[in-house]
Amino acid sequence: MRYIVIGLGYFGSSLSMKLTEMGHEVIAVDKNMQKVETYKDSVTHTICLDASDLQALSTLPTAETDVVVVGIGEDFGASVMATAIFKQLGVKRLMSRAISPLHQTVLEAIGVDQIIRPEQESAERLAKKLEMRGVIDSFDLTEDYNIIEATVPDRYVGKTIAESDFRARYQVNVLTILRSQESKNLFGKTYQKPTVLGVVKAETRFEAGDILVVFGKIQDIDRLLHMR
Repeated sequence: MRYIVIGLGYFGSSLSMKLTEMGHEVIAVDKNMQKVETYKDSVTHTICLDASDLQALSTLPTAETDVVVVGIGEDFGASVMATAIFKQLGVKRLMSRAISPLHQTVLEAIGVDQIIRPEQESAERLAKKLEMRGVIDSFDLTEDYNIIEATVPDRYVGKTIAESDFRARYQVNVLTILRSQESKNLFGKTYQKPTVLGVVKAETRFEAGDILVVFGKIQDIDRLLHMR
């Protein structure tokens, strides 16, 4: 997969290097040439340009990029501007780092796909989530077992937990389901807020857009999500 990471501070550089180690193509961007030079041998590509400049960002291969991560932390204005530009460019998936509740509210108003809070999210954990398509969040319990949040595959929409039979087919247990409900932020903009359904039952039926919270080995969860 191809990723664009904006900002080569501690978080952005760590994420860029981890994704590169995993074998992905990473384009890391920063306006500081010294940082670009520092990581040029550890990241697939490093580019020096101003991420708040529409013309400069338009030169990046956004149409062929799977995920754009705006990881700028110290400059609120540059972060918001870069996020807004990528939203305007229509990238496939846009994630932005929030450094305060107000920053998060502004990013929500722009309409990013996911907001990253650095005090809650390590770069290594985010890299693992990005590597598995459909995964929203991941919690390592041991070296082998994980709790994963992932969008329900289309082939299970309309089926019950009993009919899907994840435990027998994949050795994976469904712990609960997050289902979206409409809410509004401080600006009055409507957005979808996930609600926990609680303890699910065998007759609980999956709906489009549901987020599954499942427990199992990472390779078994990957097979469930992608029919491997």
